[in-house]
Amino acid sequence: MPTVEALIRIGTDRLTASGSESPRLDAELLLARILRTDRTSFAAHPETVVGDAAAAFYEGDLARRELGEPIAYIRGFREFHGLALATDPRALIPRPETEQVVDIVESVVVSRLVATPRPPGTRPILVADVGTGGGTIAVALAVALRKRRMLDEIRILATDIAPEAIQLARENAVGHGVADRIEFAIADLLPIDGHLIDVVAANLPYIASEAIDGLSVALSFEPRVALDGGPDGLDVVRALLERLPRVLRADGVAVLEIGADQGDLVLGEVASRMPDWTRELLPDLAGLTRIVRLERQERPRPETPA
Repeated sequence: MPTVEALIRIGTDRLTASGSESPRLDAELLLARILRTDRTSFAAHPETVVGDAAAAFYEGDLARRELGEPIAYIRGFREFHGLALATDPRALIPRPETEQVVDIVESVVVSRLVATPRPPGTRPILVADVGTGGGTIAVALAVALRKRRMLDEIRILATDIAPEAIQLARENAVGHGVADRIEFAIADLLPIDGHLIDVVAANLPYIASEAIDGLSVALSFEPRVALDGGPDGLDVVRALLERLPRVLRADGVAVLEIGADQGDLVLGEVASRMPDWTRELLPDLAGLTRIVRLERQERPRPETPA
């Protein structure tokens, strides 16, 4: 029977040949999944013998990875913001850069909750996660605010155009005990229903259509609707910008994730539509300017002559 060390070596060689960008890490993660352990244990016990049945399952997972299937889909989850979120082809895989969106939105919410007294009966702060996918931002935010004991003062709305993505989002919310704190809705961006929103968070499709087919094979396993942003990547972002003035409160904030090369374009779109709003580009955890923060600032109304 093979040892851990031998299986990792075999897996690393195979995944290197197939073009994986992180072959050893992938091999270790797949073997750790089969053995139900942490990959850090392999360094301490490389001589551990692996049974034939486990080795056969490992072989199957390697074959899937060789074809380009993302590790997150094979494992069935992805670590995000300290959580293990379920992942499968119903929704986009959570990315580390989106963690910064969660942090910024959390900071905005917390600052509003502590800035002024909130007597009993005060309406909850409404946060909308637009294009929620598997519930990435909504669930992570709800868990973070629960740790702060602030969740009772928040209402979270999570929307997505894909019913299957909403179902995955519900499953993630149930798995982390926040399903009763998030309202899920199948919707094209935001419903215009008269409910004004305090904070909008969005990780919308922003890859140019013609660029998608030239990206990594792994991306071909993810839903194209969650990636394709039209000819220049900004069609869906523009659609959201068009709706923001109708749904965001007078002092509302929107936090959008975009491509690292789209900052100036998005700021230009905002300036042409909402010239009075404050707007800034913020770096993600890798230092790339992939986040736009907008805050609504209403121009004072002119006084009516007596």
